[in-house]
Amino acid sequence: MKAFPDSLEASAGGAGGASATAAIDIPALIDSHPVSSFQKWILLLVGCAVVMDGFDVQAMGFVAPAIVKAWGIDKAALGPVFGAGLFGMLVGSLVLSICADRIGRRPVLLGATVFFALCMLATAFVRTLDQLLAMRFITGIGLGGIMANASALASEYSPLRRRVTLMMWVSCGFTGGAVLGGLISAVLIPLGGWQGVFVFGGVVPLVIAALMWRYMPESMQFLVLRGRKLDRVHGWLQRIAPEVRIGPGTRYVVHEAKQDGAPVAELFRAGRGPATLLLWGINFMNLLNLFFLANWLPTIATEAGYSGGTAVLVGTLLQVGGVVGTVAMGPLIDRIGFYRVLVPIFAIAVLTIGVIGQPALPLALLLAVVTVSGFCVVGAQPALIALASSVYPTTVRATGMGWSLGIGRAGSIVGPVLAGWLIGLRWTNSALFIAAAVPALLSCVMVLCMGRLKFTGATERPGETT
Repeated sequence: MKAFPDSLEASAGGAGGASATAAIDIPALIDSHPVSSFQKWILLLVGCAVVMDGFDVQAMGFVAPAIVKAWGIDKAALGPVFGAGLFGMLVGSLVLSICADRIGRRPVLLGATVFFALCMLATAFVRTLDQLLAMRFITGIGLGGIMANASALASEYSPLRRRVTLMMWVSCGFTGGAVLGGLISAVLIPLGGWQGVFVFGGVVPLVIAALMWRYMPESMQFLVLRGRKLDRVHGWLQRIAPEVRIGPGTRYVVHEAKQDGAPVAELFRAGRGPATLLLWGINFMNLLNLFFLANWLPTIATEAGYSGGTAVLVGTLLQVGGVVGTVAMGPLIDRIGFYRVLVPIFAIAVLTIGVIGQPALPLALLLAVVTVSGFCVVGAQPALIALASSVYPTTVRATGMGWSLGIGRAGSIVGPVLAGWLIGLRWTNSALFIAAAVPALLSCVMVLCMGRLKFTGATERPGETT
């Protein structure tokens, strides 16, 4: 039997003469045990929701050529449709994250998943550009509630020693979903038209939502702080640590105080204000960079004289580099910390992004620097989500993560638009990518500043409930 940590105090009174635990420190118990099959199942469920989040976010990009052909419209007319989806995600991130810290991660994640699934199904029946634009905005609101809540649940069911790794692997599902979207679209569009992609993107999340409704628990720390459904906490704890004996007088300990103020205001209290502003700035700059690269790399590669197939390969390698970066960075951050990893990562991104647009660059070198740029920029985004979870306590964790992503998503809107404006001014490829290296430089500086801050993080004074 695994020994309890010091904070678990044993006392008599368990059923059948067994020893019951008088005070259970929930984070310490999770940290002191191996990751159970129960926890792995939770991570799998929220990971599947994130995969379909990535699929549905990217779905419009995959069906756009088919819609242009079917409706006989100019491809430029779809620009506002892309922007509407991103703006909807921004709104969803800001609003639904606050709801999650009020009513719980589970109901918001479930509701958001069902909502965007139904919106995807409805999108298959639109007939006009205005209808499509409205549906993408509404769908984006639901999608905006997925990542922060899924990451918060993953964080609160993961042991500290592996928390960043597991969170980043869950977040990696977003990129995996985007890749899946390309593969599924390639099969479904020839068979059933562009509508089939939206039907798939609606039906699968409904199945995932049904599984989450049946099997996914609420955050135990959230319930303890709110004093709700403690009988369910009993059962979930014993699935993580079967040897724990829980009696009628057992208290649950989480090292935080209950907070009833406005969640957004709490992001600036306990010395967290500078960290909050820096997190917003880093997310804004990194997502600006990410969406600039993702949206314009294939086009710029084509204009530079490369074939269409090579241009697609360039764009794909950016995402491949991102997946590798996410998988590799998680264990490294768990071992040596966020700042020792992210500062050099963004410094490398400054160099590689600046090199991409240089004239007469050999193809092999171009592919290499694009892959490394994806490793640094795309791969770092899940790390920033995990970083936000480490800054905020349970009571405002979903709000903190959601607002970091929401402000960042403003950058995802600005990035492609700014790039298009600069291209319209006839900036050279060299100048474009040197400009694109500036946000990476600013991210590097802000991460460095954040590493020097002293603030009250995700552990505050203990709170207990019986």
